[in-house]
Amino acid sequence: MYSIAADLPIQSGGGLSVGWSKYAFKFAEYYNNRAIEDMWIPPRLRTREWMFIGFDDRPPERHRGFRKPRDLMAHVVRKIPSNCFYSTAYYNDPNQRKMKDKGLQGADLIFDLDGDHLPGVTDGDFPAMIQVIQEQAHQLWYDFLEPEFGFKEEYLQVTFSGHRGFHLHYRSPDIWQLDSPARREIVSHIRGEGVDIGVLLNGPDCAWKRRVVSGVDSVISKLDEAHQDNIDGKKALHQLKEIVDSRIGMPGYVGPKRCGTDMLKAVAERVQDTSRRKRLIESFQKDGSVTQLGGPKGGSQYDNVFTELVKGDNSIVLGKAGETDEVVTIDLKRVIRWPTSLHGKSGMKVVELPLSRLDPNQKNSFDPLNEAIPWKKSSRMEKVRAIRSDVVYRIRESHGVLSEGEIYDVDEATATFLVLKKWAEPVT
Repeated sequence: MYSIAADLPIQSGGGLSVGWSKYAFKFAEYYNNRAIEDMWIPPRLRTREWMFIGFDDRPPERHRGFRKPRDLMAHVVRKIPSNCFYSTAYYNDPNQRKMKDKGLQGADLIFDLDGDHLPGVTDGDFPAMIQVIQEQAHQLWYDFLEPEFGFKEEYLQVTFSGHRGFHLHYRSPDIWQLDSPARREIVSHIRGEGVDIGVLLNGPDCAWKRRVVSGVDSVISKLDEAHQDNIDGKKALHQLKEIVDSRIGMPGYVGPKRCGTDMLKAVAERVQDTSRRKRLIESFQKDGSVTQLGGPKGGSQYDNVFTELVKGDNSIVLGKAGETDEVVTIDLKRVIRWPTSLHGKSGMKVVELPLSRLDPNQKNSFDPLNEAIPWKKSSRMEKVRAIRSDVVYRIRESHGVLSEGEIYDVDEATATFLVLKKWAEPVT
């Protein structure tokens, strides 16, 4: 065990505010009470670069390497970071500040699924978002990585990110030397870039063929909902637009350069015709053709929009590495969250879980909103003031919808989550 660091920032100006200092101390207590054996240590520790983000305004600390687990733990306890990361790559000298001097040996394959990137999904309904992204992670492995790429479970590590997503770490020696272009090919297939539905439906059985066939009904259901003149209809329309927008610019994209809500409303309207709907489903499932919806002035824009909706609604959305369209999987120099560490934007723990518990629809499914809470249950209540409205939360048995300005009595774990999410502020 270790003592809480004396340099933990608690100042009121420029860095961590007094109101936030107790949450920094909660992190300090967590790490202080952990033995080295309680923390997960990545394989080949000496070759990993580490990055730490503090509770104050200082830039992230990175380009750190550690030879032994106790050195890593001593550093964490002394600094008390809000977020801890380690490199997916292996280096000869991870302490070098310039990437070219580190000496890249190879890298793990990381699939980052983040609810923040899912079309039509918002963390404003946090429990619902978690379920959707957990389903995506489960489908990624069982629809693509295992059956189509031959990945083996023995090399897989599944983790909950501690906030809005799940990570699939794949550490087979067979993939360590894959360069970025090779990794991009994997990503392109998973995301459905360049997918030709007609070729798929007339070809051998594969994940995309199955997803497309079953996905038609899902898209039509969303269009039916978007056709309604109410709040739910507006939400569905917004989700459909996000799906199409996420496809624009991808290889093989056939839709319009811009797809507004008026065009989506027109597609939804045409799908309401019973005979047209029947012909649409039959032709699509036969050979992937969409010729029943047409478009303005006799064009095929509506048909193309429908096609992109099917592809986008059934693709796996992977988290981005930056502001570009590059995803985490492709970025060899990426750092990923450290399992057993804490997430500074939620107060939850980064948790490793068995693949068998990833499916959110099974009886013994992993429940991050219960199992990733590091704080002991307590009867002590805290007052927080909501600074967001209409956001849905659940921490263990505590759940509710916030209304801006209202004061709530919640348990310590819930208060920590709401404050770190910046959904509420402590009332002193």
